[in-house]
Amino acid sequence: MTLKITWGEASARRMQRQFLAVPAPAGSAVAEVVGAMLGAHAQVMSAAELSVGMRAEGITRADVRAALWEDRTLVKTHGPRGTVHLLPSAELPFWTAALRAIPSPPSPFAPDVRLTDEQTEQVVTAIGDALDGAFLTIDELNDEVVARTGPWAGHLVMPAFQGMWPRWRQVMHRAGQSGALCFGPHRGRKVTYTRPARTAPDAELTAPQAVAALVRRHLRAYGPATPAHFAKWAATSKGWADGVFGTLARAGEIEEVRFEGASAWVAAGDTRFAAEAVRGVRLLPYFDAYGIAAQPRELLFPGASYTRALAGGQAGNYPVLLVDGVVAGVWHQRRQGRRTTVTVEPLARLTARQERELGEQVERVGEVLEAKPELVVGEVTTGPHA
Repeated sequence: MTLKITWGEASARRMQRQFLAVPAPAGSAVAEVVGAMLGAHAQVMSAAELSVGMRAEGITRADVRAALWEDRTLVKTHGPRGTVHLLPSAELPFWTAALRAIPSPPSPFAPDVRLTDEQTEQVVTAIGDALDGAFLTIDELNDEVVARTGPWAGHLVMPAFQGMWPRWRQVMHRAGQSGALCFGPHRGRKVTYTRPARTAPDAELTAPQAVAALVRRHLRAYGPATPAHFAKWAATSKGWADGVFGTLARAGEIEEVRFEGASAWVAAGDTRFAAEAVRGVRLLPYFDAYGIAAQPRELLFPGASYTRALAGGQAGNYPVLLVDGVVAGVWHQRRQGRRTTVTVEPLARLTARQERELGEQVERVGEVLEAKPELVVGEVTTGPHA
């Protein structure tokens, strides 16, 4: 008989495995928490620090920075969806093997702007060679890439913000996903890039094996999930994901369940779910891994939250208030010196218990960011990703 799983059961298990039901105990390794999340989105570094810190007792932004720049147990690079993530350094060979094997979505650029497959390989190789043992700013890296490939790579044809970027930068994320590039420490106010420390890749880990391992890890962290859910998380095609899931199902590596009345998948044998739903209040920052990956999105963002907390259906653009495992509001924090004002906009009246828990969460935000927090309950007037 096919196992039937409710949203409440799935939500409780996901939150347990994400350290959102119970935070990781004091002394837990930062990289362990990041690994459980399948990476912490780090386009906004303070958001990454909050994502990790809200999941573990005692961890502050200083601990995350130490793991990244001193202990080097974390690496900042282009991860899932090509976006900037913190990943455990020890897992980088696995991640690069898997991410290289995931087909990219069609290029959004005009045909005369795109790079050919051969040019992409040239650029990625040039980036890796230029950054080997070096820390370069984007302008310095640009000069090196153009010198190692040709003038075509430096043509200012790529629309970006209020100007134009050189052609080669459209595949910069692929260099990160391939292990040719990661972020280095700032040089003054300028970002630098370097090549990750060479770690011996697992010679036995083929591209299909790496993808299979990533699917299983995704299902353990965020399952039950469908091929469409995985494809959205990985920014690839549903057709490709259908094929991968089909292969894994035939090999007995994943198994089918009924999730809220529809077909979905879990890792083989991973069929134990919590009997009780998670209760309580949580604050998740911009682009938190849970808000991005947990599906179906209409169940995580029920009712008014689907309109208020999403930007055109896209998750992550607003920090979210979770109440009993679903999004029930948005919030925003503004730092001034050593103080930060946390404005929370609940979409429904909170109980006295939930108000107390909200206050505790705000205190934790302050601890992570090493700031004195002030809670304001009211409308969040800033726009998405502000």
